[in-house]
Amino acid sequence: MRRTVIFIQARTGSTRLPGKVLKLACGKTLLELMMERVLAATTYDEVVVITTTKTEDDVIVELCNLKSWNCFRGSEQNVLERHYQAAVQYHATDVVKIPSDCPLIDPAVIDQVITYYYNNTYDYVSNLHPATFPDGNDVEIMTMDSMEKSYKGATKNFETEHTTPYIWNRPELFKLGNVAMEGENDLSLVYRLTLDHIEDYTLISTIFERLYDNGQIFAMQEIIDLLKSEPELLALNQKYIGVNWYQPYLSELNI
Repeated sequence: MRRTVIFIQARTGSTRLPGKVLKLACGKTLLELMMERVLAATTYDEVVVITTTKTEDDVIVELCNLKSWNCFRGSEQNVLERHYQAAVQYHATDVVKIPSDCPLIDPAVIDQVITYYYNNTYDYVSNLHPATFPDGNDVEIMTMDSMEKSYKGATKNFETEHTTPYIWNRPELFKLGNVAMEGENDLSLVYRLTLDHIEDYTLISTIFERLYDNGQIFAMQEIIDLLKSEPELLALNQKYIGVNWYQPYLSELNI
């Protein structure tokens, strides 16, 4: 029986913006606001927050307990191992990876990627290769078999730290699929809705203050409409547009 589990990787030890997932907007942590949005998707069986075994991440475990969220603790640096062990514990047949730096992720995008995966026969599907959605709507789904092969085969630091490069960088070993924005629009270098710098937090918290109303799940298009109407908001973090973790590894990646 198919069992699709979404894993949200979260920790407090960010070097660029420490404690970013616990920063507040509308009186709630960004992790709480993100979880509301992820839980609003419909194409999964379970959602699990996966954090580290470090003492400073006890606060994330406490929040999970308070909110009755599933929580798993594993390696801080080997995020691939953390995902794999969590997937084993939660008996996943299909593993969905969403990073906690996507607090504005649209549940409709989650469903779109997972549904595309369900309707085809891929080992791995994402909306990132190539990316066309606004940055901060990152969804990856893979078979448990693919994750296990990755866990056993990955040897490079960037493969274990970022979980999925071993898979999407080997089209000769895995059948890869990608979901693009409708209408062939590429908004990945127009809107940055991901959380990595203080400017990102300023923008994201402002969007929540503008659009969030008592738990309302506003759509990606509403965010885009807001930023079009208030271009000064869009300018807040424009200097980080296109900045990605994999830039130092371009010579080793199929990008």
